[in-house]
Amino acid sequence: MEQSNHKLAITSWASEDRPREKMMLKGKQALSDAELLAILIGSGSRQETAVDLCKRIMRDIDYNLNELGKKTIADLMTYKGIGEAKAISIVAALELGRRRRASLAREKKQIKGSNDAFELLHPKIADLPHEEFWVIFMNRGNKIVNTERISIGGVAGTVADVKLIFKRALELTASGMILAHNHPSGNLRPSQADIQLTKKMVEAGKLLEINVLDHVIVTDMGYYSFADEGMI
Repeated sequence: MEQSNHKLAITSWASEDRPREKMMLKGKQALSDAELLAILIGSGSRQETAVDLCKRIMRDIDYNLNELGKKTIADLMTYKGIGEAKAISIVAALELGRRRRASLAREKKQIKGSNDAFELLHPKIADLPHEEFWVIFMNRGNKIVNTERISIGGVAGTVADVKLIFKRALELTASGMILAHNHPSGNLRPSQADIQLTKKMVEAGKLLEINVLDHVIVTDMGYYSFADEGMI
C-alpha cells in the first residue's frame, strides 16, 4: 500500500503534544515559541502542521522574537500556509507584547539609571528601520515630565536641533534630560556625530542649568550609555 507523504495532522497527535492541550495540561511556560505561534495560526498547510510551519519560521529568524516583531504582514505571507488573516494575527500578537512592555515601562515614573531609560524607550524605537531622536525630560527628582520624539531620520542618522530641544525643556520647566536615539544596524558604538552632539548638549545645559544626564543609544538587543561609559 502506498504511504501518504502528508504530515500527521495536529488532531492525530497525542493530546499532551498538541499546543492547546499542552497549555491546558502543563501551562503556558511549557510551550516553545513555535508552539505558541502555532496556536495563533491554528493550522498549517497540506505539507506541514502548524507547529512544523512555525518551527520553520522561527529557524529562519534564528529563533529571535525581536526579529519576528520586525516582520510585516507581507513578509509573513511569503510562507506557504500563512495567509493574510494568519499574518495579521501574528503581527497583532507581537504588537500587544510590545505595548505590554511599554506599559510596564510607563509605570516607572522616575529614572534611576540608564536601564530605566532603555526600558522606557526600547518599545518605541528599537525595532524601527530608521533612526529617531528622543528626549526624556525630567524634574529635579528625576521624575519624568515628558518623553518626546524630536526628529525622524533615515537608516544612517537623524538630526537633533540643540536650540529646539532646550526651548522645549524650558517650556516644560525641566531640570534634566536624557537624550536617546536608535541604531537600526544594531551597532552599539556612538558615531563621531553622536559624541559631538552630546558634548554640545552638555555645554548648553550647563549655561541654562538643565542637566544632560545621559545619552542612550538603543538597539533591539541592548544599549550604550554615555554616562555609564564615562562619556558625560
